[in-house]
Amino acid sequence: MTVADRVLGTLAEVTEVDELRTNLNIRLYDSHMLDSMKTVELMLALSDRFGLDISPAEFDREQWATPLSIIQYIEQRMTQ
Repeated sequence: MTVADRVLGTLAEVTEVDELRTNLNIRLYDSHMLDSMKTVELMLALSDRFGLDISPAEFDREQWATPLSIIQYIEQRMTQ
């Protein structure tokens, strides 16, 4: 399973929306799939799943705006 598949699976679980698996550019906040509580839930789930320390203090809404941007963020963090 790829990083993208794992991120999309986690994102679909948190948002309870499968559409984001096929539309990687959907704006998650604009379409109300993510809000502040779900963002924290997603951060915790991704931290768990990937063994990363993702802090709300480093949150940049634009980096988390679409499924694709979240995948890119996680892939970048994994190479650090």
